[in-house]
Amino acid sequence: MLDKFSLKKKKKEASASNYSKEHIDLSSVPSHIAIIMDGNGRWAKKRGLPRIAGHHEGMKVVRKIVKASNEIGVKALTLYAFSTENWKRPKSEVEYLMRLPEEFLGSFLPELVAENVQVRVMGNKEQLPAHTLRAINKAMNDTKENDGLILNFALNYGSRFEIIEGIKQIIKDTNNGKLSVDDINEELFSEYLMSSDLAEPDLLIRTSGEVRLSNFMLWQLAYAEFWFTEVLWPDFEEKNFYQAIVEYQRRGRRFGGV
Repeated sequence: MLDKFSLKKKKKEASASNYSKEHIDLSSVPSHIAIIMDGNGRWAKKRGLPRIAGHHEGMKVVRKIVKASNEIGVKALTLYAFSTENWKRPKSEVEYLMRLPEEFLGSFLPELVAENVQVRVMGNKEQLPAHTLRAINKAMNDTKENDGLILNFALNYGSRFEIIEGIKQIIKDTNNGKLSVDDINEELFSEYLMSSDLAEPDLLIRTSGEVRLSNFMLWQLAYAEFWFTEVLWPDFEEKNFYQAIVEYQRRGRRFGGV
């Protein structure tokens, strides 16, 4: 027998089927959406498949959500593709994940160009294999003139690393006389982050039922609205995406005020 919490959760998840693009108020779409795409491995395990099968399926979902974001007027979409901690995974899985940008961008890049999407990547690129760098550099170069949706991949990204690197650069600039200690405030610090040319995310979505940030945009998400779902990333559909946005639009954002 299901308890009240389980029944409520099932009812809420079932209600996602009711959401479509028509339910969204296009005048208040989140400008910047960040997504922690979680659950690929569990999706594959449930089906008796290798973990890389989940990553391959998740790649197809990225394509759908990018198109949905572009259609409703989202300005920036940041996807947590590979964290600095993900190097600890099995070697075969890491190697596949490092090949995924080639596969994804190789097939999807012409569509991104046609739809005026600009590709960006934030993270420690120095550790990436040469073939991964070639794929992302080509995508960034081929879309650099596009001025529509910004598709920002967080690749070999960790927020603590990002913050420490920002602090180091501020110290260097202070020692070199470019800054004084009195210049340092929240606004200036944000300029030293990898996402400095993007507005802070309005909405964070995390799939798979996990309820944590996992070292993702810790500074930038200070006032974002969080939306968590039990749905695994390979099962995440446009209707789930629209549900997240509708629920975001129902909330009152006060940014610490009344």
